[in-house]
Amino acid sequence: MSDTNTQAATGGSLRVAISDGDTGFVQVLTKRLDRLGWEHRVLSGAVPPERLVAMRLGALVLDLALLGPHAWEYLERIARDLPALPIIVCTGQSTVSQRVRGLRLGADDWVTKPCHPEELIARVEAVTRRRRQADGPAADAVHAGEIEVRPDQFQVFAHGASVDLTRREFELIHLLAAAEGRVLEREEIYQRVWGYAMAHGDRSVDVFVRKLRSKLQQASPDFNYIHTHFGVGYRFAAEQVGGEVAAAGASASPSPSVAAVAAEPSPPVAADPAPAVPDASAPPDVRVLV
Repeated sequence: MSDTNTQAATGGSLRVAISDGDTGFVQVLTKRLDRLGWEHRVLSGAVPPERLVAMRLGALVLDLALLGPHAWEYLERIARDLPALPIIVCTGQSTVSQRVRGLRLGADDWVTKPCHPEELIARVEAVTRRRRQADGPAADAVHAGEIEVRPDQFQVFAHGASVDLTRREFELIHLLAAAEGRVLEREEIYQRVWGYAMAHGDRSVDVFVRKLRSKLQQASPDFNYIHTHFGVGYRFAAEQVGGEVAAAGASASPSPSVAAVAAEPSPPVAADPAPAVPDASAPPDVRVLV
């Protein structure tokens, strides 16, 4: 891809932070970013979220091996505290369970080293492009039952208080709420929230729906919001526990009762593997995920 096409794909210059201890790779990558006219900061470790906010970043490239035993905790914290910041993990050899865990904690993409800088740049472009497309037409707040979905703030409010959601959970409820009562198939949800096709047997959507339902129930116990259509997918509508329905976009008010959609029993989910982080007992110069 030419420099001109790359700039067009990202909408111009981009400001990227790179948290990576591989000096050779970073040197080659930053030279390429300079040619593209992208601003970049090289970070030597875990930078607090407030400092990342001050940098006004367009994306964060993160090597988990650099962060040691607290890598997963840091990834989850950044994804939770900075939901609008795209995160691309670029790290050494890893297992399937590690990659799945990273994506579920909030990473937008995962690149395995060794990799070519051009591939990493292309993945940064793809993530930021999807974010712009998702944020563009659906910026209006959605009111349903006792909650308000605010895409401009990446937050959901219940009774005026913010509901503690991860970025993926917010993207999921935002997508469902914006569908205005339409049933969304699992495959469509996965494609639009995770950004690529769903693998056969992947239950990530069901797992996230279950977690999201639990949080909404705690924040607004008088309403059910996410309803299962067995064998198809999910639908968003604010239905009072007694059966009354408040359409998305309207405040909770009595309306004709409808047949309640049965909640799908939670699918059996295998427990997450033991934290896949660098062995804390390993010598300090060992920087691989185990």
